[in-house]
Amino acid sequence: MTTTRPVIEVSGLRKSYGGRAVVDGISFAVEEGEIFGILGPNGAGKTTTVECVEGLRIPDAGRVRVTGLDPVADHDAVSRVLGAQLQESELQEKLTVREALELYAAFYPRPADWRPLAERLGLTGKLDARFGKLSGGQKQRLFIALALIGDPRVVVLDELTTGLDPRARRDTWELIEDIRANGVTVLLVTHFMEEAQRLCDRIAVIDQGRIAALDTPRGLIARATSATLISFTPSVPLDEGELAALPAVASVECEDGRVTLGGTDETVNAVITLLARQHITAHQLRVTDATLDDAFLDLTGVAR
Repeated sequence: MTTTRPVIEVSGLRKSYGGRAVVDGISFAVEEGEIFGILGPNGAGKTTTVECVEGLRIPDAGRVRVTGLDPVADHDAVSRVLGAQLQESELQEKLTVREALELYAAFYPRPADWRPLAERLGLTGKLDARFGKLSGGQKQRLFIALALIGDPRVVVLDELTTGLDPRARRDTWELIEDIRANGVTVLLVTHFMEEAQRLCDRIAVIDQGRIAALDTPRGLIARATSATLISFTPSVPLDEGELAALPAVASVECEDGRVTLGGTDETVNAVITLLARQHITAHQLRVTDATLDDAFLDLTGVAR
C-alpha cells in the first residue's frame, strides 16, 4: 500500500520566552489538500507555533518539517513551497497593488502569473490603487495574492479575517475554499468559531501551549458537555430540581421566566413528556445543536 507523507509535520514542538513555555510539546500533521485549523485563546501559542512552521522562529526542542524540509535549515527551499499571510501584515502606504505584486513575484524563480491571480481575487480594478487607500477586505485579498504568488503547495493564513465586516469575511471564506480547490493545502489560524466550523477539515485546539483536542469540527462539537440546547418559556413556573433530574441533563438555567437546558436528544424527549404530563405550554420552544463555540469553551475553560 502506498502512503503519502504529510505536508506539514510538527512533533514535540517547544518554545519558551523568559523561562515561560509558550509552546509546550505540540504535535500534529497536516495532510495534502486539507484546510487544517488552529484555534485557541489569546496567548495560547498559536502564532508562535505557525511561526516555527514558517521558519520565522527557531524551536527550543522538537521537530518541524514542511514537505520533508526543515524550515530553519532549509529556509530558502521551504520559502519556495510555502506561502504565508502574517497576522501583522503591512505594506508601504504609497505602494500600488501592481507594484506590490511585481515586487513579490521578483522574489521567486518561478512565480505564478500575478495577472490571473489578481483577477481571481477581484483586484484587477485596483492595480493602480495605493495600499493606503484600500479597504480592509481589499488589503486581505492582496495579502492572499502575495501569499500565493510563489505558487506554493501550502499556505499559512494567520487571523486572516480579523477586522473585516461580515460580507467581506464571507467573501474571504469563499476565496480560501477556492484556494484549496486549486490543490493548495491551507494552515488556518483563527479565533472565529464560525469560520473554523465552515472551512476546516480538522482542527487543533491549543490551550496554554498544548493541544487540548484535535478532531474534525463535528468530532469536537460531539465532545461538548451539552450536545443539545432546549430553551422555552413555560406557561407556569417549573421546579428547577425536577428539571435537573431529567435524563442526561447537563445544565439548567432559569432567567426572566425562560428555561434553558443543556443535554441530549433523550433530554428533549423527557422535557416534552414532562410538559405534556403537567399540561404546561412551552412558548417559543427552541431546540438547537451545540456549536464549535460550545466545544471550544468546554475544552479551554474560557469563561462564558
